[in-house]
Amino acid sequence: MMDTSTLKGLVIINGTDIWTEFGAFLTEEKKGGRENLTAIMTPAKAKSHVGVNIRERDGVKYSSKLDTRSEERDVTLHFALFAKTKGEWLLRYRNFISFLKQGNDGWLSVSLPELDLTMRMFYVSCSGYKPLTYLWKEGVQAGRFKVTLKEPEPSF
Repeated sequence: MMDTSTLKGLVIINGTDIWTEFGAFLTEEKKGGRENLTAIMTPAKAKSHVGVNIRERDGVKYSSKLDTRSEERDVTLHFALFAKTKGEWLLRYRNFISFLKQGNDGWLSVSLPELDLTMRMFYVSCSGYKPLTYLWKEGVQAGRFKVTLKEPEPSF
C-alpha cells in the first residue's frame, strides 16, 4: 500500500487541497515520466512582432526596440483519482471534474507549493481517461486522465 500522506498539499486549486478533498493527484504516464513538469515549465510562445514589408527593400523592417510579450498557453496536466469504494470514486470523479469546470467564476488558481508557483487558469477539456482498476467490481478504485487548462497570462 502506498503512503498517501505524501500527496497532501502538493496541488492546491482555489484554496482546496485536491488530494484531501477529491483523492486526486498529479501522476505521470509511466514511472519516471516528467509530463507534468514539462507542461508546467515550458514557456509560452512569444507574440509576433509587427514588421513593415516595403516592396523596394529587402526583408522586413522592425522597430529598433523589440518588446517581447507572451502568447497565452495551454497546460495539460495528468491527474489520477483514488477512492476506497466504487461509489466514492464515482462521486469524487464527478465532483472533481465539476470543480475544475466551475472554478471561482470560471477561474482556477493552481498552486504548486513545491515549485513556489501559482498559475491563474481556466478549464478547457478533459481527455485520455484510463481506468486503473475494474470499475464494475466493488473495492478500491483508481483512474487516470488528462486535463487541459489555459493560462491567458503565462507565468513563463
